Amino acid sequence: MSRRLSLPYALSILCLAFSSCAELETPVNGSSSQNRHNEDQAAVVELRKSAEEGNADAQNKLGMLYSEGRGVPQDYVQAKQWFEKAAEQGHAGAQVNLGTLYFHGHGAPESEQMALSWFRRAADQRDPLAFAKLGLMYAQGRGVPQDFVQAHMWYNLSAAHGEKRASELRDTLAKQMTPAQLAEAQRLAREWTPKRKQL
Repeated sequence: MSRRLSLPYALSILCLAFSSCAELETPVNGSSSQNRHNEDQAAVVELRKSAEEGNADAQNKLGMLYSEGRGVPQDYVQAKQWFEKAAEQGHAGAQVNLGTLYFHGHGAPESEQMALSWFRRAADQRDPLAFAKLGLMYAQGRGVPQDFVQAHMWYNLSAAHGEKRASELRDTLAKQMTPAQLAEAQRLAREWTPKRKQL
């Protein structure tokens, strides 16, 4: 059964759905655009070396640079390739990033099922953003039947692990739920455990 979402809730969902794959450190010293570009290019050279040596964190960061077009031309196909390398090694951030590319159809065919699969793998590592992305999918009924109880549970787990936007989404969603639904969502969040072992 589909329910209408309030405008503030819908806007919050859009913010989460279209937020950057992950944060890269940004200089705050007011450096010029040219200096920033040079710094990004230097970072790419260093990251590429580590990524090619198999460092999952470097692979994920290089994928983010390609996804955002920082220091390299924006290229979602390259981003996907680097995210895949890191994700297959069990890097939770890369798994979320890869799922996000599938969710939006960037660098890969749009696939809600692939997005769900990668978000679930990262959630099994207790990744806060993966929890939030799963909450979003259940709230919208994307790739799964719309289920506010499940959405609330995932947002609650995300908030408990430090994702601030998730607490806002959870609280907004709670206003559209019955006391019994809220109690069930809270019980599910308390009892949740990872389903699969990571590498």
